Amino acid sequence: MSLKDPNVVAPQRRKRVAIVISNPAVSTTTGWPVGFWWSELAHPYFLLTEKGYVVEIFSPAGGACVADAMSDPRDPSGYSASDLISMGFIATPALAALVDTTRPVAEIDIDAFDAIVVAGGQGPMFSFEDATALHATFVAFYTAGKIAAALCHGVAILRYARLPGGDYLAKGKTVTGFANVEEDFADEAVWTMGLLPRDRHVMPWRIEDEMKRLGANYVQAGLWRGFAVRDGNLITGQQNFSGSETAEALIRALGE
Repeated sequence: MSLKDPNVVAPQRRKRVAIVISNPAVSTTTGWPVGFWWSELAHPYFLLTEKGYVVEIFSPAGGACVADAMSDPRDPSGYSASDLISMGFIATPALAALVDTTRPVAEIDIDAFDAIVVAGGQGPMFSFEDATALHATFVAFYTAGKIAAALCHGVAILRYARLPGGDYLAKGKTVTGFANVEEDFADEAVWTMGLLPRDRHVMPWRIEDEMKRLGANYVQAGLWRGFAVRDGNLITGQQNFSGSETAEALIRALGE
């Protein structure tokens, strides 16, 4: 029986997902170097590849990317010490190398992918405003009926994503993202440690406030609870503990 025999069932095409991480930036509020958050890359990558998906990593400008220090399980703060999935990613040379060689978002062939996931970290809050190719690409996925997902401070993309008619993509949509109670917690932590004076905040603006201003129905599950919400082909995850929930929602949306 030849491979051209019509009775031979062709293998199903593997789903393809583009994950976008932030390029390195400097916080205008703290002066600290900022970037992406490891769990928001590693956890979706793990679940999606375990499902058999092809996952490629991009960044707005391409090139080497750097994670926020506290997202690294090896960081002396111990904040992410229990994150074994991220540690496994970092300790696997072939995977760690992907972060050093990201392709620019402008090279994403939308027809070749089923979904885009924009990861968070502190970097998006300081670098996404000028990432015009990312704005356009995220909207193009959405308007093509493909899954457009954003996670934690990666939801910052919705501050800039406008539909062809001019309306914000987020307008009228149910979304989540880093919550005000979580921003309060982060501010209090750096104030208590003496890293910032109490008249300064870690973030220059807040996801929850901005989504409400744009006319979105913002929802959240409580302080540091893993949570993701889907509204049509838009998926958003609440914070750095929501990478798995975001990936699971994406998998369900693709009919798996």
